[in-house]
Amino acid sequence: MLAPKRLPDWRRAAVSGTPNSLTLEFIFFLFFAGVLGGALNAVAGGGSFIAFPALLFTGVPPIPANATNTIALWTGAAASGGAYRKRLDVPRRVMIPLLAASLVGGLAGAFLLLKTPAHTFMRVLPWLTLGATLLFAFGKRLAGGRRSVIEHEASTAALAGTTLFQLGVAVYGGYFGGGMGIVMLAMLAALGMTDIHAMNALKSVMGFVINGVAVITFVIARAVYWKHGGIMIAGGIVGGFLGAHYAQKLPQVWIRVFVVLVGAGMTVYFFWKSY
Repeated sequence: MLAPKRLPDWRRAAVSGTPNSLTLEFIFFLFFAGVLGGALNAVAGGGSFIAFPALLFTGVPPIPANATNTIALWTGAAASGGAYRKRLDVPRRVMIPLLAASLVGGLAGAFLLLKTPAHTFMRVLPWLTLGATLLFAFGKRLAGGRRSVIEHEASTAALAGTTLFQLGVAVYGGYFGGGMGIVMLAMLAALGMTDIHAMNALKSVMGFVINGVAVITFVIARAVYWKHGGIMIAGGIVGGFLGAHYAQKLPQVWIRVFVVLVGAGMTVYFFWKSY
């Protein structure tokens, strides 16, 4: 007789019990965490650095917390994308390969997360955020002053390299939504883009696709805590739209400094939590 299949740690936790009860204080806490997370994602990325710890604080295990965080902030990304729509000016021959890479990579990353032990995930996390922050901070130097390859005249080789780069970013995004926006901004900076608002517009569209396929995967796997997620979805929509709307009125250098500060702060936090 075959032994029953062993459930992953996060599935056993979901089956055996529920996280801390949702008191009125927790409801307000999760809503405002969703607002802040949605606004951060719209402005710079890194909204999960707020939403993910908030879910952990309310008792959700790490893997379901990441899944719930992804679905909550995905709706915020849709709202911010609407606010940035006039800034999006990318030719179809560039957009289609990038969206295809986002789709495939997001799906692969989501499956990878569901197969990763929670303790491994928490130890890898700070290194991912550190790399993303450094890449964004020094991306302009890496670009060497060259023109962006996200242009109508981009060569086939440059487009292939950019698509491959985005595939890696998408795997990271499907694996852990936290910091994905910073990683994509870092990639675009390294590829020569300089307009932070145009970068945010393109980031929002690709992030919507990456998180969208990850959301479908997490829902099918029943990894989402819907009571917590529903509250954060409402907050994420509010924060995503307002963040994108007001970010476009700020000087670009302020946004860049803000991205680096958020990434550095959360890298320190996750190193402290993991080690």
